[in-house]
Amino acid sequence: MIRPILFYGVIAGLIVTFPMLLMIDGSGSSEHGVSSMLVGYLTMILALSVIFVAVKQYRDKHLGGVIKFLPALLMGLGISVIAGLLYVTGWEIYLTLTDYAFMEAYTHAMIEAQKAKGLAGPELDRLVSDMAKMTEDYRNPLFRLPMTFVEIFPVGVMMSLIAAALMRNSRFMPARAA
Repeated sequence: MIRPILFYGVIAGLIVTFPMLLMIDGSGSSEHGVSSMLVGYLTMILALSVIFVAVKQYRDKHLGGVIKFLPALLMGLGISVIAGLLYVTGWEIYLTLTDYAFMEAYTHAMIEAQKAKGLAGPELDRLVSDMAKMTEDYRNPLFRLPMTFVEIFPVGVMMSLIAAALMRNSRFMPARAA
């Protein structure tokens, strides 16, 4: 089971990381709004949908068309870990190539968005202070790396749970007769 976990984990990791690396424009600035988050999470869902393919293929080719919930779940989680590690690596490459400008641009955009909504006074000061602390924390790889991993891993957990629940039923997408 290790080989398909590695194979499909790398595929999922490349699918989720490649678009992020394509977005590098060299300036270090980009949109950090709701639409980019939506695209990011949709890309994660697309990438981690390979879990379904991996579990089905393993079930049909190696287990005679039957897989229990726990092995299917563990396979999906393994794929999610590999994809997550590649995602973190890709993000670190992105940060390096953009001179670590992401967090400053992100916090600036968040502050400006709140100002546009009318936030002022002590509330604005608190937001600016919180964003400055977040920017400082984000410089620490021991904070940034797990935070980046946690962006993608819960998506993998959900996809793994769904795949395991569906694929344990041998009548769901049964193997084709040769």
